[in-house]
Amino acid sequence: MDQGEAGIRAAATERTQDTRRRGAVVAALMLAMALAALDATIVSTAVPQIVGDLGGFSVFSWLFSGYLLAVTVTLPVYGKLSDTFGRKPVLIAGASVFLAGSLLCAAAWSMGALIAFRILQGLGGGALQGTVQTLAADLYPLEERPKIQSKLSTVWAVSAVAGPGVGGVLAAYADWRWIFLVNLPIGAVALWLIVRHLHEPQRKPAERPRIDWAGALAVFACGGVLLTALVQGGVAWPWLSGPSMALFGTGLALAAVVVLVERRAAEPIIPGWVWRRRTIAAVNLALGALGLVMVAPSVFLPTYAQAVLGLAPAAAGFVLTVWTLTWSSSAALSQHVYRRIGFRNTAMLGIGIGALILLAFPFLPYPGAAWQPTLLMLCLGAALGLFQLPLIVGVQSTVGWAERGTTTASVLFCRQTGQTVGASVFGAVANAVLAARLGGASDLDSMTRGLDAGAVPEATRRAIADAVHAVYLGAGCAAAAAFLVLLFLAPRRFPVLKD
Repeated sequence: MDQGEAGIRAAATERTQDTRRRGAVVAALMLAMALAALDATIVSTAVPQIVGDLGGFSVFSWLFSGYLLAVTVTLPVYGKLSDTFGRKPVLIAGASVFLAGSLLCAAAWSMGALIAFRILQGLGGGALQGTVQTLAADLYPLEERPKIQSKLSTVWAVSAVAGPGVGGVLAAYADWRWIFLVNLPIGAVALWLIVRHLHEPQRKPAERPRIDWAGALAVFACGGVLLTALVQGGVAWPWLSGPSMALFGTGLALAAVVVLVERRAAEPIIPGWVWRRRTIAAVNLALGALGLVMVAPSVFLPTYAQAVLGLAPAAAGFVLTVWTLTWSSSAALSQHVYRRIGFRNTAMLGIGIGALILLAFPFLPYPGAAWQPTLLMLCLGAALGLFQLPLIVGVQSTVGWAERGTTTASVLFCRQTGQTVGASVFGAVANAVLAARLGGASDLDSMTRGLDAGAVPEATRRAIADAVHAVYLGAGCAAAAAFLVLLFLAPRRFPVLKD
């Protein structure tokens, strides 16, 4: 009897320790996610101070582009590494690189050096994004994953929205270098929690295959060249110019190299099964379309709110911010829906409603009131919360531990790529509409910079409204394409594996 009671107490103590350990790891994951989300936006409001100190106004856009490119192209590499060596070493290495990049950014002596160190930050940021999402699925069984995913979504949304405000405050009342220095204590706490509390099953050396470094380099080079062509095309040079054609040509040649290298590799960085399995391929394409959809509100709605509705920058930011509130709450509640009707049908319901909302935007009255797009954004966030989280949880549940990192990285890579493509395509669409309405080579970026100079002429207001309406129509078509992909390509029931 005493031995039985002792065993029960020991088991209870072990469960309590496991719960505390998992809670510490979750706290570390949330801190790491906050770092990755903040650094994508925190620099934006400090650009005037940075340029005033370091110069380099003509190339400052690379502070954002360089970081996002590095994050995107490293996602598949880190996904494969985490499946091979485990999540813990990859996350520790990525966080260390990110913090080293942050420290170097704070010490930058020129714009060129700052851009280079931002790219170094991005090389670590790719590990933070992909590995955090993978660990969230490792730590929790299927029925509990929506809780941790909704927490991470909330952290991402709050951090992304708060980033510009935090950057502005630090630049105005301290120094722009503190934007990067604040990462160090946060990252140090996250690293300490991971090192101390994250314990993974030991893997025998014989079970660890060789890494396809040639494939990793080819993927990195191909992604970097093609994404640079998309980011800078129509901005730094015309789409049909020599630099644009050269980059696209080089990117396509490197894509062919990637295919050849990966076919011969024993353990390719991007394995063929990522696209041969219906479920993963469908989710990849659907989340790529989500990246396109997200561009319309996040990039173009603030300009619409200021130029067409006449709102101040803070109020315009609020119109955009509200969708993060309903997105995270809808994601948290989505489990009650997909447990009844399945992952695919829940995602189709969300993106179908989202498509209708996006297509309704051009029918708002002109110039309209601020509450009208705000209401649409509230509804859109709720719809996309029903769409994204079931797909991520569902696709992670169809693979085992050894394939989860690669699978998670592939869907995040497709979403990031969709955002890059969407920014380029929809930017070209908006500029084409402006040029047609106003005549000449008008572009939305130059008009945005001039919003504070005075009242926007009526003709310009109408042109900007038409341009943003065209972008929302394009986003609605992307949402409809995601709906069709799920309808015809995804299986009705995801082949979920038992935990």
